[in-house]
Amino acid sequence: MKKIVPVIAIFVALYIGWSQLEWSSDDTRSTGQNDKALTSAFEEHKSGAQVQGTGIVIKVLPDDNEGSRHQRFILRLDSGQTLLVAHNIDIAPRLSSLRKGEDVAFNGEYEWNSKGGVIHWTHRDPNGRHVEGWLKYKGRTYQ
Repeated sequence: MKKIVPVIAIFVALYIGWSQLEWSSDDTRSTGQNDKALTSAFEEHKSGAQVQGTGIVIKVLPDDNEGSRHQRFILRLDSGQTLLVAHNIDIAPRLSSLRKGEDVAFNGEYEWNSKGGVIHWTHRDPNGRHVEGWLKYKGRTYQ
């Protein structure tokens, strides 16, 4: 009995590690597909698509305070495409302490521009008429 317990513990540890590795691979594949959708939307000058993905902050910009206030920053995707994120801070909380080089996941509406595009609607819709978006940063969801 004493010899079986460590063997079972090893199998459990291996199974958990394998499960996490499998999840990580699926997550990477999903990110690649999202990059392809964004690349396609950019190349075809499409706007209005609900998209999600992950990027690295390459620049934190000053807030846009005209009309609804927006926190703004630029992400670079794995594909090299850049996206301006315009996050409405009158509706959703600001991403605190955001810095260059950090990862941010997003779900929002894509609008084409010549520099790579803009992601907005990264928040809940107080009127319930638009798909709710979000940003994920440092383990927290902002919407």
